[in-house]
Amino acid sequence: MLDFLPAPVKGILAITLILLSTLLWYPLLLLLALIKLIIPLKPVRTLATRGLNRIALIWNAGNAAFIRLLNKVEWHVEGLSELSKDQWYFITSNHQSWVDILVVQNLLNSRIPLMKFFLKRELIWVPLLGIAWWALDFPFMKRYSKELLEKRPELKGKDLETTQKACEKFQYTPVAVFNFMEGTRFTEAKHAAQQSPYTNLLRPKAGGTAFVLGAMGERLQNMLDITIVYPDGVGGIWDYLCGRIRRIVVHIDHRQIPNKFLGRDYANDEAFRKDFQQWVSELWQEKDDRIETLKRQYNT
Repeated sequence: MLDFLPAPVKGILAITLILLSTLLWYPLLLLLALIKLIIPLKPVRTLATRGLNRIALIWNAGNAAFIRLLNKVEWHVEGLSELSKDQWYFITSNHQSWVDILVVQNLLNSRIPLMKFFLKRELIWVPLLGIAWWALDFPFMKRYSKELLEKRPELKGKDLETTQKACEKFQYTPVAVFNFMEGTRFTEAKHAAQQSPYTNLLRPKAGGTAFVLGAMGERLQNMLDITIVYPDGVGGIWDYLCGRIRRIVVHIDHRQIPNKFLGRDYANDEAFRKDFQQWVSELWQEKDDRIETLKRQYNT
C-alpha cells in the first residue's frame, strides 16, 4: 500500500501504470480485432470476441488493482450478491463525476458480463478507439433527428430497426448494457436550469433508456439500479487517482424490468411513452429518497 505518498505522486503513478497496461494489451486487442474483421467465419469470430472480452476484463481489473495499491478507499457497498456472468443486465446509476464509471467497473468487473455502452454510429471512426469499440461489440446506434423525421416520415422506426440489428449478436451471448439516465453529470447549475423536481438528481431521459430496451428486446429483463454517494464530496478523475476520495457508498438495487417495456417503439407509441415515463419517474423518486437516506447515514 503506497497511500503514504503525496497525492500528486500517486496520481502520476496511477496514470503511468494505466498507460503502460493499455500499451501492453492494445496490440493484442488490435490483432484479435483484425482477425475478427477479415475472417468472417462464426467460430473464429466467436473465439476472437471471447479473447477481446477477456482482455477488457483484465485491463479493468488491473486499473482497479493500481488504485488499491496507491490509495486507501473506504467502501460501503450493498447489493453485490446474486450477480451472474450468465445473465443479461441493464445498468443505470446517478451521475456526479466520471469517477462513477470507474466505481461501477471496479465493483461489477467479472461479476457480470463485460459492460457495454450504446454509442453514436459516428464514433466508429474515432482513431484507435472506434475499432476497439467495434471489436468489443459495443452497439452503435443510428438516431434520426426530429426535423429529419418530419421531412421524411418513412424513416420512422428505422433507427430502432438498425440498432436492433446491431444487437442481434447479444441474443445468445449475455451482455450488460450501461446507460446514465440523466444523460449528463449533476451540477447545481444544471439542476436549477432544469427545475428538477428531485433534490439530488437531474431529470431522467426516459427516451434513451426506452431505446435501449426496445433494441434489446425481451432478453434484457434484469436491471441493476445503482446509487452512488461520496460522503466527503464529489471529486473528479484526478482526485480519485490521487487518493483524495476516501469514502464511497454504493447501493445496488436488483429489479425486474416489466415485460410491457421490452421491445417497444418509444418514439411512435404515445400511450407506451407516457407509461414508461411514469415508471422512470417513480424509479428516480425512489433513488432520490435513497440518496437522502445514505447521506444521513454517512453524515454528509
